[in-house]
Order: sequence, then C-alpha cells, then structure tokens
Amino acid sequence: MNWKPNPFAIVGLAMVTAPIIAQAKIYVTADQVQKILLPNKQLIKAPIIITDDLQERMRLASSIRYPFQGDRIWKASDGSWLIIDEVVGKHEMITYAVGIAPNGSILGIEILEYVESYGYEVAEAQWRKQFVGKSAKDPIKLNQDIQNIGGATLSCKHITDGVKRVAVLYDLALKTK
Repeated sequence: MNWKPNPFAIVGLAMVTAPIIAQAKIYVTADQVQKILLPNKQLIKAPIIITDDLQERMRLASSIRYPFQGDRIWKASDGSWLIIDEVVGKHEMITYAVGIAPNGSILGIEILEYVESYGYEVAEAQWRKQFVGKSAKDPIKLNQDIQNIGGATLSCKHITDGVKRVAVLYDLALKTK
C-alpha cells in the first residue's frame, strides 16, 4: 500500500502552523506628535524619576502592570505636558502619546506605533477623541465613558487604562512642577 498525502491536509496544516506576521505601523513620530497635540508650543524635555510608590499608585489607578518609563515627558512653558507611553496590545507594545492641558484635562491622544496584526482601529480619530477633556477625576474606563471597538477590545482596554495612568501621573507628580 502506497501512502499519498492529501494535498488539502498539507495546505491546512501549513495554514495552522504558519506564523502570523505582524507588521509595525508607525503613524507619527515623537517630533510630529508634539506639533499635533501641542501646536505652536516650545517643549522642553522634563523626565522624572518614577519611584516605587508612584509606580504602585499609578498601577492601582489604571491596573497596568507594565512599568511606566519617566524619560519621555515634555513640558511647555504654559504648563501643558506631552507624555509618551507604551502598553501591551494583545501581544505587542502600542506606543501612544497624551497631550495634557495645564488644568490636567486631556488635549488629545495619538498612536505613534502599532504592531499587532489587528485592532489598529484604535488609531482612528473617532475613537481617540473620546479622551479629550477627561482628567484623572473621570473614570476613563472602557465600556463606561470610553466605548469599545469590536475586534480591538484588548487594545482599547489597554490604551484606555494607559491614558488613565498618564492622567493620574499628572495629578500625582506633574501638576506641581
């Protein structure tokens, strides 16, 4: 008896075992995001040291365990801030920026880099504009004051939690600087 492989089984096996290749999409650079979120403002790099206590307080407010890096923070002379942060999407990191007004309200958010193979809808302006005007006093919670996008739930949740973390960072450490 001669065994002959079924060609459909081979194709099916190849599809199951083939890796899903995600391609990084860079939407804007750090220089471009400064001009978008804080136009006509001169920004000065203002990194801060994130103490264990501050890290824990930010984690409790946002539920994000990935440590915040305090080196990508800029301040404008009027008291506005630009903060670049990262959160995990489903498997890969999402880099985003938050513009904060001198009163602590969010001016806007921008997605800088998105690597996941799906869920990229979080970069659409319609979804991002939900954050404008919110502050640490607002829930900034998915399915509460921020709507979800079907098929992008984890990215939506993690970015929403990340924005909450940045708003809390402003309240705890930046507004007095």
